[in-house]
Amino acid sequence: MSVVMLSEREIRGIIGYRKAIDLVRRAFVLHTRGEVILPEVMNFDFRDVAGETHVKGAHLKGSPYFSIKVASGFYKNPEKGLPVGSGMVSVFDATTGQLRAVLFDNGFLTDLRTAASGAVATDVLGRRDVQSVGVLGCGIQARYQLEALLEVRSPRTAKVYCRTRPNAEAYAAWAGKALGLEVIVADGPEQVVRDVDVLITTTPAQSPVVRLPWLRPGTHVTAIGSDMPHKQELDADVLGQADRVAVDSLAQASRQGELHHALDAGLLALDDVHELGEIVAGLWPGRERQEEITVADLTGIGVLDAAVAGYVTQAAIARGMGRSLEV
Repeated sequence: MSVVMLSEREIRGIIGYRKAIDLVRRAFVLHTRGEVILPEVMNFDFRDVAGETHVKGAHLKGSPYFSIKVASGFYKNPEKGLPVGSGMVSVFDATTGQLRAVLFDNGFLTDLRTAASGAVATDVLGRRDVQSVGVLGCGIQARYQLEALLEVRSPRTAKVYCRTRPNAEAYAAWAGKALGLEVIVADGPEQVVRDVDVLITTTPAQSPVVRLPWLRPGTHVTAIGSDMPHKQELDADVLGQADRVAVDSLAQASRQGELHHALDAGLLALDDVHELGEIVAGLWPGRERQEEITVADLTGIGVLDAAVAGYVTQAAIARGMGRSLEV
């Protein structure tokens, strides 16, 4: 049996934002239709070293492959000269169960599909005339989210805040040079949240950093940080008072996303919330009025990993890319 091994560099040459956004849209719809196999997430929480690892697997109906992904975030790694994120994806033949590819992506595909899901959320829930965007957090996902957003909207200005000001200034310099945006480094979360059309939260916060009174009518919020039960970026009132709340997965978000905090507080019922796939498929409306406050709670679902990993594997095999290992 031959197994294809791909490096991050090779993977980056196969897939980018535009293709990832298309794949994520379709995966959301298949998930909502129940045309997927999606086991529960396996989480490892290494709090003593500020680290976490997630194991996610899935299969999309009709795909020749299924995948199992391991992705980690160890937030003290920069002190050791190491990147925060790492990971790999194993891709298997869905008809024989045989291993077909190992994608040594170092977490790239996780970052890419997460950014793509944020772009899809903004596309269906955000205003069409987005002028300004606020970003909380300055890590790699903060960069990916902003780049992906530019595939669906054309903001002219941005505001950013993170706890380490030099990191925020570096982020602002990057966004100005690479993306041509005018970027303000804020003194705190409130300054970022007020008066933006789109707010993106990318922090590992364990207590709310966004308060309801700061949000103006018409704001769309994409929250991606709460991928474990103890994490929370948004005050529960934000979801409780929002005009529209959507999640990537009701089952998963009700256990470990922003949604579960609002449910626990009795501010929302599951019937008040819908999945993004329902909106993308036209089964439930997205934004209907300019002044609506909308929230997308993205916990990260394995079907998105399966979608991008399957595409990369199929493309690599067709192009004769990577190294083959006979096993």
